[in-house]
Amino acid sequence: MATIKDIAQLASVSIATVSRVLNYDPSLSVGDDTRKRIFEIAQELNYKTLRERNGTAAKEMTRIGIVNWYSDQEEMLDPYYMAVRLGVERECFQRQMEVVKLFRQERSYYSEWVGELDGMIAIGRFEKEDLDMFPASMDKIVFVDSSPDDQRFDSVIIDLRKSVTELLDYLVHLGHQRIGYIGGHNIVNNKRVRDEREVTLRDYLKNKDIFHPQFIFTGENLFAEDGYVQMSRAIESGELPTAFFIENDSMAVGVLRALHEAGIEVPGAVSLVGFNDIPISEFVQPPLTTVKVHMEYMGETAVELLAERLTTKRSIPKKVVIPTALTIRSSCSDV
Repeated sequence: MATIKDIAQLASVSIATVSRVLNYDPSLSVGDDTRKRIFEIAQELNYKTLRERNGTAAKEMTRIGIVNWYSDQEEMLDPYYMAVRLGVERECFQRQMEVVKLFRQERSYYSEWVGELDGMIAIGRFEKEDLDMFPASMDKIVFVDSSPDDQRFDSVIIDLRKSVTELLDYLVHLGHQRIGYIGGHNIVNNKRVRDEREVTLRDYLKNKDIFHPQFIFTGENLFAEDGYVQMSRAIESGELPTAFFIENDSMAVGVLRALHEAGIEVPGAVSLVGFNDIPISEFVQPPLTTVKVHMEYMGETAVELLAERLTTKRSIPKKVVIPTALTIRSSCSDV
């Protein structure tokens, strides 16, 4: 039987760190990659809680399949979906649900564990045509960060249009009339995924008659390197807006680097706003104004929805909208 000591040895951390991570000690300061490693090792070793070892679990553990939109490598480059997944895994661990990872294979998902799943949680920006990849008989699926069929499946989302509108209202309030955008085409599994943030920005700026298409810069991906490349393109164009909305904070890190290397002051010459409020956003220079998304809470809420549906046999789907908040720091100034 696996012990905390076994997990600590394999994760190369102390027993105390493993214990505090598995018990979700809010005062523990440890990186997401370390948390991820500890949870994955605990699952691989089939680590049992004290209550389970004492035999109080009345039935076989509920098994939940997790589908990730990003690959493991992409997840490490953009911690947004990692945070959502950690929220799912934490809530499953507390509810004594076993997590089974599902992997994409051509037009379907499979797992290394053979057997029936009680439910599934799909993390990412899935669309209606993606539903063909899921088991036709599985109706207990909760989608996080998308809602491809809200007449059938539960979902946990944020109101992207409302969040982006509030962010742009803030920039306009500061006097910005020349607002640019840096984002990605979201090419996942050889398919371009529609992004509501860019659509909302275009609609908003056109409605106010301040849309400047030459200030829109997009590439294929959403990572720091892509932000650096797109900002470099913007600088080379010879004309910059007074403010940029960056699709996510990971890209904003690369944007800041490009501006620093070019000697362009933030926010003196260019103001920046991001999206997601990942942990590093508070510590870049200058600290990034961004939209706070409660990523781990989205994952926890998905598990709660699934657990409720399994328990009550509810047939009517629910869509839960998690609020966001504009977090104002030092990367913006008035014109």
